Amino acid sequence: MQSAVAVRQATLDAIDEVKRSLEGIEAARSQLASRPSSLAGRGLDGVFTRYLDHGSKQLTWLRGALGSATALAGVASEVGDSGMELGILQMTGPRLQAAMFGTLLLATWVDFLQLADALLRDCPMCGSEKLFADLHRVQGKLTPTLADLSSGDAERIEAAATAMPVLMGELTHEFDTIRWGARSAMEVGGKVVVAAQVMELLALISTLNMSLPRPPPAAPATLGVGLVMSSGGVMAGSRLVVSAEWVEMMRRLVQAGVISLPAVSAAVRIHGGQVMMAQANQDLPEGVREALGDSPEVRGMKVTGKAGAGMADAPKHHVMPQEHREWFERRGFKGDMDIDQFCVRLEQSHHEAIHGGGNWKLGRTWPGAWNRMIMDALLKAEKRAGQMLTRNTILRIVAENMRFYAVPMKFTKGRSR
Repeated sequence: MQSAVAVRQATLDAIDEVKRSLEGIEAARSQLASRPSSLAGRGLDGVFTRYLDHGSKQLTWLRGALGSATALAGVASEVGDSGMELGILQMTGPRLQAAMFGTLLLATWVDFLQLADALLRDCPMCGSEKLFADLHRVQGKLTPTLADLSSGDAERIEAAATAMPVLMGELTHEFDTIRWGARSAMEVGGKVVVAAQVMELLALISTLNMSLPRPPPAAPATLGVGLVMSSGGVMAGSRLVVSAEWVEMMRRLVQAGVISLPAVSAAVRIHGGQVMMAQANQDLPEGVREALGDSPEVRGMKVTGKAGAGMADAPKHHVMPQEHREWFERRGFKGDMDIDQFCVRLEQSHHEAIHGGGNWKLGRTWPGAWNRMIMDALLKAEKRAGQMLTRNTILRIVAENMRFYAVPMKFTKGRSR
């Protein structure tokens, strides 16, 4: 087991990297929004403003997800119990994954906005109505995945992340269709030299494209490619270029259970240009296995969802009893730290054993006996202290009892009553 300190640092590094990408994307979007129309009155204003607004709306939930993940990492650093610290760091995972892939989609959307702006200004043969319809179609492809990523639901976020390579393949096709359609329109209009100049411009407009080697002219454009880029050395393979620091950061986060291996696999496929490789249950790409250490555990993993992992129907149990919600709220369990965040899944066999005999230790814990036991422990501790327990003290007491009763500190979000 990795040290909680190393995992926390990897989590913070990942958050900072996404923040930097988001800042660059927002700067590019703001620059587009501030540009006046061309002399011909064509630009990203008027009816096109709604597409700029679509990008700005994504910033709200992306910043919220990153802020929430940062706050949880701060709580984890103060709890004073390594097991509970790792458990809380794992709670940052869905938020971090949502922000990572949401930022990638926002970068891609800005690429389309850059493309539209260039065509409106420099391609008079390209009709505004057709370009408006093209952006509407692309927005329709983005919207369902953005809704899943912004939902806060770990299962929807995971499904959206692992399906992203196929979506990015579709978006790449859309980008190139619009780009080459513009060239054809200009050539038909006798603007061959202008067409060549504009195509060269469109190969460079991606706000994040500078991090990758330039593709040959006939290659598809690479969209939103800045997510995994950072300074330092690179690991290069078959069209795979990611920073050495990113590889180590992802290894730590995957091994600690903060980010899922299928999500990392999807990210590497996208950034390696392998956007059409996400068939269900296929082996992970060699580059992913090597980057994560190529251990037997990694070699045995497939790209699979929660159903493939056998946990689709596993019930969730609150480790802090719901009937005492107000008691916990008065002691700091609100917002990102409310008791609904601290649920655990038990496999079906464990659940059956609990309700039908089976393992005596498990049978003592769920549901009623655990509730009585944990509240008894907390109330006695508070009485001894002579004052209201702090949130961190409560977390340490809960962690001690979870270890004693062999309840895994792998938290998932549950539903409130």
